[in-house]
Amino acid sequence: MKDRSQCCGCTACSSVCAHGAIAMKPDALGFVYPEVDADKCVGCGLCDSVCAFIKGKEGLYKPLCAFGARNINEDELMQSRSGGVFPVLAGNVLAEGGVVYGAAYSDGFRVAHKRAEDMEAVVEFSGSKYVQSDLDGIFAMVKADLKSGRKVLFSGTPCQVAGLKRFIPSSYEHNLLLVDIVCHGVPSPYVWRDYLAYQEKKHGGQVESLSFRDKRLYGWKAHKESFLINGNTYSDRSFTYLFYEHVMLRDSCHSCPYSDTVRPGDVTLADFWGWQNNLPGFNADDKGVSLVICSTDKGQEAVMKAGRKLDIREVRLENCLQPNLMYPSVPGRNREAFVRDYPVKGLEYVMRRYGDRGWRYKIYVIYMKLKRKLKACLGI
Repeated sequence: MKDRSQCCGCTACSSVCAHGAIAMKPDALGFVYPEVDADKCVGCGLCDSVCAFIKGKEGLYKPLCAFGARNINEDELMQSRSGGVFPVLAGNVLAEGGVVYGAAYSDGFRVAHKRAEDMEAVVEFSGSKYVQSDLDGIFAMVKADLKSGRKVLFSGTPCQVAGLKRFIPSSYEHNLLLVDIVCHGVPSPYVWRDYLAYQEKKHGGQVESLSFRDKRLYGWKAHKESFLINGNTYSDRSFTYLFYEHVMLRDSCHSCPYSDTVRPGDVTLADFWGWQNNLPGFNADDKGVSLVICSTDKGQEAVMKAGRKLDIREVRLENCLQPNLMYPSVPGRNREAFVRDYPVKGLEYVMRRYGDRGWRYKIYVIYMKLKRKLKACLGI
């Protein structure tokens, strides 16, 4: 592939190829890209016709309405990372005999999409997972479910949703509810793999469970990883730090056509940052609140039906915009160096050089503390 910034790795091209000419192969960071077997390719052009990036904003939806929402079930609210809207949407689809697809942990806490036919399995989809998920074989499974007449809810990043939307024949769309998330960008699967190994080595045991953002320990606003190892809970922010430095996101995240209020999904879900200015007191307990955007009549109908189990309040979307509803994440100043050094020198080196483990970060922390103290003394 010549321009990697124009591929999100959604697998639509490999899924649609009837000749098995396209295979998704990982690069040095674990991001998959299509490789074409010229001997099998017949030049039909189907792969281009389903490409989410070639089509860009074609066929996307303008927002109809927006809401702030919280699950009224305390357990479901605390299992979720924001307001707990997704399990209600999923439960309604399951109650109609449908199936649900979402990102979960697979072997060794690798992030991959899975299929669920009951709420026990849907629980695996709860919680933020700041890694690009593996979609191998998933689009074909969704199509098979729709072909059999079942309703399907598919949740994912907007590029994954756009890829599935282009892959699925329009005759099946009436039974497909697409839920996209407001995405900051997808971090490297291999950096995540190595970071888990780093935590296990550091604490002398295998990771038993984990959370990217544990509301029960730190509240909704905090973004800190926590790991259960040998029965003990450890917290860290090194992966999170690299995430927000924008050094390990996929190339396409920095040119994403879906960082906009015009969306590929019927429903869009996000953390409701800035809720204080729109719904004062709504999240005073810091247990989480979702921003919900409905972009189709189908999506609005699903949210209204879910509203029986939600505390839901209408808001003006223009007052609720966050960066990735306006523009893609900007590459970090050390991104090229990180991408060059990580495959050769390994995780611990890049955490010291570009993360929060080295002397540069420590000097920066000291500088910021002194700056704050000076401002306090001067009354600035």
